[in-house]
Amino acid sequence: MEIARDWKDYQILDMSDGEKLETWGNIVLIRPDPQIIWKEKTYPEKWKTANARYSRSNTGGGAWKYNKKVPEAWQVHYKDLTFNIKPMGFKHTGLFPEQAVNWDWMINKIKTCGRKDIKVLNLFAYTGGATVACSYAGASVCHVDSSKGMVAWAKENIASSGLENRPVRFIIDDVTKFVRKRNKKRK
Repeated sequence: MEIARDWKDYQILDMSDGEKLETWGNIVLIRPDPQIIWKEKTYPEKWKTANARYSRSNTGGGAWKYNKKVPEAWQVHYKDLTFNIKPMGFKHTGLFPEQAVNWDWMINKIKTCGRKDIKVLNLFAYTGGATVACSYAGASVCHVDSSKGMVAWAKENIASSGLENRPVRFIIDDVTKFVRKRNKKRK
């Protein structure tokens, strides 16, 4: 199993009782994670430094409680890539930092394949972590997600990484319908 070790702007500080304490740049967040089953905190004092905590509701969903001011959005960097982070209404921040190992793998494969015409189809593309990585490596990317807001966010991430002049096609569509349409055209 690979671990994303090259983060400078993201770190898990502690985990306990179904939650993780993490830094996103200089913002400290507490977010739920059902895989964390142990009860004891390793660094109890660090938990008091959190800017915000996301708590699940008994009726579904949840909300952020802010202990300190948090910007509406801010940026984090992974190597040469830049991502925009925003606390969202369902505990997410717009990025899955554990995916960095996959971005590294994709970047390496694209850069070392000996070809200049690599095309990548990123389905369920969300805010574009893989889209940014593949574009950075030199691939032409087709980014497909059904959420207009997530596609707009992916465009922000491409621009923040200085890749707005690279070939990226953004498509707002249901992925299953998109794939079916493409398969019909090939037959």
